[in-house]
Amino acid sequence: MSDPLNSRRSFLSGAALVGAGIVSRAAAASLPEAPLQASAATMAPLAPLNGRPYHPVVTLNGWTLPWRMKDNVKEFHLVAEPVLREIAPGMSAHLWGYNGQSPGPTIEVVEGDRVRIFVTNKLPEHTSVHWHGQRLPNGMDGVTGLTQPGIAPGKTFVYEFVARNAGTYMYHPHADEMAQMAMGMMGFWITHPAVPSQHAVDRDFVFLLNAYDIDPGSYTPKVNTMTDFNLWTFNSRAFPGIDPMVVRKDDRVRIRVGNLTMTNHPIHLHGHRFEVTGTDGGWVPPSARWPEVTTDIAVGQMRAIEFVADAPGDWSFHCHKSHHTMNAMGHAVPTMIGVDHSGVAQRINRLVPGYMVMGDKGGAMDGMQMPLPENTLPMMSGQGPFGRIDMGGMFTVVKVREGLARDDYRDPGWYRHPAGTVAHEWTGELPPAPVAPNLPATPAEGGDAMNVRRGGAMHHE
Repeated sequence: MSDPLNSRRSFLSGAALVGAGIVSRAAAASLPEAPLQASAATMAPLAPLNGRPYHPVVTLNGWTLPWRMKDNVKEFHLVAEPVLREIAPGMSAHLWGYNGQSPGPTIEVVEGDRVRIFVTNKLPEHTSVHWHGQRLPNGMDGVTGLTQPGIAPGKTFVYEFVARNAGTYMYHPHADEMAQMAMGMMGFWITHPAVPSQHAVDRDFVFLLNAYDIDPGSYTPKVNTMTDFNLWTFNSRAFPGIDPMVVRKDDRVRIRVGNLTMTNHPIHLHGHRFEVTGTDGGWVPPSARWPEVTTDIAVGQMRAIEFVADAPGDWSFHCHKSHHTMNAMGHAVPTMIGVDHSGVAQRINRLVPGYMVMGDKGGAMDGMQMPLPENTLPMMSGQGPFGRIDMGGMFTVVKVREGLARDDYRDPGWYRHPAGTVAHEWTGELPPAPVAPNLPATPAEGGDAMNVRRGGAMHHE
């Protein structure tokens, strides 16, 4: 079997290089390496081996793209290509991404760095890269037809600019955007402050919000879907396939989130209060920050939140739209709560052995294990220390632990609750249940009619 890395090198060494300026074939042959990453696990932060120092981020279920320094320029190499992405154990998707993954790798630079990014196109159609939120020369903005020609299949373009402002950014195509972004083409970009102590935190997590419409049993997203998505993901992963965010007690933690779905997402953290410290435009001055436990992230926006992890435990972190914490939802499923259809079920079982009554008592299914089509996920399938976690989709856990090493991101397992701190069944005598006080009788029951004052104000006597 041929070595895929050697095949990639052979492909790249023959690629033509065009971009803001024509580059010679000799220069094209000296492209920086294009590293690959096939694993869907969270990779360790990439400490800078050269260039100016910074504290690296951790990409949830992702990684940071290595670079090389050449003549004081930080050079990266992105390869746009079809990828196979595991959404969660038991389901994979045929997506488009960069360097073996969707989303692509995070790019980390320092404020003031001159950056050169080579982009090779291995897709079946032209593409481009827009550096979302960056202030740069117009011809490097990556809008096909407006600021550059499209990158044709098999060709390589080069983008070069100075990373002018520290902050949280994204990259994605502005070429056949409906199809390419729906197929998963996107990535995160972090510009660190020139002074490492500025905006310093102990742990810094990043990920993108994305969504797909993939029929059960299928592998490829439906790119024409506008609203009816059935998979809501963090970095193209759905719970229980999303890794936890592991932090040390009393660490100052930053979580940066970018939204490239088709709707807004109210992101909620349990057990802590955070501040919104960064937006699309940069850092929020301390005097203007505001406390939240949920922050809404609109389409195309980025938010950075920060908190002190002072409460040990396993704390939920999720989108608060209830259908966004489920997998493979169907939009035509009727509500059957309270409907007794056991007699009908008996008749159906004669024709379809194994048919089950579902939804008459709620959506949790009480642990029913139903056969699923190939390559799909149950709506709610996570397992916790007390049983099934009725969540899917955009859901994970922030695990706060005492005694962790500074850069220890290993999963510590489930939290061990101190005695007497877990809700439990009560078997003793119950206190009397309070009831609402008697309300005044309505006019229909012989009470006074509602009076209306001049000016439209209403009151009850």
